[in-house]
Order: sequence, then structure tokens, then C-alpha cells
Amino acid sequence: MQQRKIRLVKRLLTLVLAIAALTVFPVSAIAQQNSESPAVKANTISDEDISQSYLYLLSRLLVARQEQLDFKEGFRWNELVHRKPGAVDWPNPNLDVAYSEAWVAVDETSCTIVSVPQIKGRYFTVQFLNGWGETLANINERLFPQKPYGDFAVCLRGANVSLPEGARRIDLPVKSARMLARVALGTDRDGAVALQHEFRLAATGSPKLPVIPKALMFEPEKLPGVEAFDSARTALDSEPDLNPGFQSMQQLTRRVAEAATQPAERARIDRVVRTRAMEEFGKAGAIIGHGTIHDGWARPDVVGEYGLDYLARTLVNYGGIWANIKPEVLYYRCSIDANGAPLSGDHVYKLTFPKDALPTRFARYFWSVIAVDDKRFRVLNNPQQKYLLNDAQGLTYGADGSLTLYFAAEKPADAPAGNWLPTPRGTQYRLTFRYYGPLDGVANGTYYPPPMTRVQ
Repeated sequence: MQQRKIRLVKRLLTLVLAIAALTVFPVSAIAQQNSESPAVKANTISDEDISQSYLYLLSRLLVARQEQLDFKEGFRWNELVHRKPGAVDWPNPNLDVAYSEAWVAVDETSCTIVSVPQIKGRYFTVQFLNGWGETLANINERLFPQKPYGDFAVCLRGANVSLPEGARRIDLPVKSARMLARVALGTDRDGAVALQHEFRLAATGSPKLPVIPKALMFEPEKLPGVEAFDSARTALDSEPDLNPGFQSMQQLTRRVAEAATQPAERARIDRVVRTRAMEEFGKAGAIIGHGTIHDGWARPDVVGEYGLDYLARTLVNYGGIWANIKPEVLYYRCSIDANGAPLSGDHVYKLTFPKDALPTRFARYFWSVIAVDDKRFRVLNNPQQKYLLNDAQGLTYGADGSLTLYFAAEKPADAPAGNWLPTPRGTQYRLTFRYYGPLDGVANGTYYPPPMTRVQ
């Protein structure tokens, strides 16, 4: 009898423990935990998740692609490449500056000294960007008005490094950065080139050089599908996204990448990327993400520094990589005329600025407009080898003080030669209008250029 009571007590105790266990770990939770195979996890990824993670990841892939191209061309860490004016091959190049470029590497033991020549009466800036296309710093007279020249020590934040006497320190939150020095050509091209070659780089020590990420290579006019996620781990692990709030987006991107290793899900992801994601990307391109459009001119809401707007960041990296921040330059883009028709080299257009709203009113330094094709966003080849209009090219103003610019395959009879930009027949194109040192309505977002008027 005593043994029977003991067995009964044990059974009751076992039952109580089982009930307690179910209270802490409900059956549904246990079933869910046991069923979370990769296939089930993949099924929890929605089409919207796939689309948004692709648009997020593409921003990093575009920069990693350019980094690989640069080093394949012959770049070396902490060494400048001085470009001939106009000799850059990325979307929407600025052709009225001389570019010098570099990839800068720093670490806890070594900074990079940037020596800037004294430049008077001419716009310049030295820009640093991270691997997502975010601007980290600029060196110019706007930020260093007392002495915008001399030695600047670009260092890893927190690094305890001895610096040359007089060098001003600029801290970066990352160990590698893309650097671009821009010197305005103005009316003295040779003088700009001479100044360009006076910029110098020198490491204070021997930094551990970053590994070039072997991410997917592709042509921008043929964006990748699901294969983009094959490089997700490489892209995300090689460069932190320091913008706050993107941890969940990175986790989602990694989940989609994991799902893309499963044949059935891979096909679905590819379909969603090539339909939904690319459709969203195309629609967003009209207003540069979350920007605005007026009279056919799109103005980005954010540029150079993007916060949580990863869509705008991806669009800018795609259509004009290495964009700077708004206090340096503001970009407007136009791809349609006043009637909403695409701009075509088969037609003649006029762009007229009234006397009280000339482009010079809105730019502290200079302005320019270029035409690029609507596929690769490169300048349009033409027999005249003329690729932009700006205020350094001998423009002719109207009797009333207005300024009219012309866009056509052949110079219109009534167009001054300096006011005409050749746009070859058979091409569809778009314009990029730049205001360096934006002022007034360009700076505060209340101004847009006039509409492009088709005259024939």
C-alpha cells in the first residue's frame, strides 16, 4: 500500500510539472520552434520584405562595385589619382571641376595627412564618403573659413596618434573612405589643373589595409536579380551602415539572402526583384525617392546624407554616385518638357531664366547644366565635344537681362553659340542642373528652374 501511494504521488508530481512546463512553453510555441526549418522561415518573408531589402542592399552593392573598378584600374590606398578634366567614368559627372580621387585607409595606429594648397577665388572641396555613399566630411572654406588650406589629419575616431605640428584633425567613424577633391575649372582651366596637382596624401604610419570586398559585379543599366543577395553577407560585413535604425533592415536582408539559397524561394525572390522591386525603383526615380517635382524638375529631399531614406541613397548612388551634401551643392534633374514628353535629341528646346531669377542668383560659387543619356547617365557625345553650359562659357543675355539656354542637335539660328548645348538626334536624355553653394530658394527648397519648352 505504501509503495502504491508513493507511485501515485510521483505520477501526480509528474503531471504537475508537465502542466507547469506547458504554461511556460505553450504547445503552439514548441510546435513553432520545432517547425522553423529554413523553408518555413523563408515563407515568412513577404514580397514587400524582398523588395525593400533589395532596394536597401543595392545602395551598398553600387559603391562596392565602384571600389572594385577603382582598384582594378590601379588605385592604391592613400594615393591620389589626378584625373584630367572630364576623364571620369561614373554617372552624371561634374565636368566643370578637376577631380582628384583616392581611397583612404586609417586605423588605430595611423592617420592620413591631406595637404591642401591655398586656393583663392575658386571653389574647391575635399569630400570623404563611406561605403554606402554617405558623406562623412568636407574640407573647404565653408567649414574652415580661417584657414582652409595646409595639412589636415584624417583619423579613425578615437585613435591615439601623433600628428604633424599644425595639422588639423578630422575624425572618421570608419577605417576606409572614398575621397574626392574638386577644383572648379572656371575660366582658367590650366590654373585649376595646376592646383589640382598640389593636393597630397601621406599616411603617418602603416595602417592595416582593408580587404576589397568581392561583391557582385554588374552593369548599372542591367541591374541584378536574386543574385544580388548572394553578395549580401560580403556587402554588409565589409562596411557598417552607421545610420541609426537600420539594424532591422540588415537582419531582414540577411534573412532574404538565406532564403535565396533554397531553390524554390530563389525563384520567387528573383521574380519579386525583377517585377515589384524594379517597378518601385523606377517609380521612385521620377522624384529621386521622396523628393518633389515642379515644372519637370525633380529636387531630392535628401542628398549626401540620407538618414533613414535608403531608397533615395540607392537612387543617388545609381544615377550620380559620390553626391555631396546640400550645403555644398544642390542638384535638380529634368527628363521631360513642359508638356510631359521625354526630352529627345530630335527636338529643339529652350530654357529661359528671367532677369530677376538668373542661375547666378542662387549659387554662391557657380552653376552648370549637363545632358546625359537616360540609360547609363553619361554625357552625350557630339562633334563639338561640348558637354555642359555654365556661367564661365561666355553666355549671351537678352536685351531685357534674361538668359535663354538652347538644347538641340544643331545650333538654332537665333541661339548664341555659347548658349547652346548639343543633344544628338536619336537620343533620349535628361538634364542635371547643379548649384554650388546653393542660396535663397535653391537652398530652402522654394525654387525650381523654369520648364523646358519645346520649340520644334
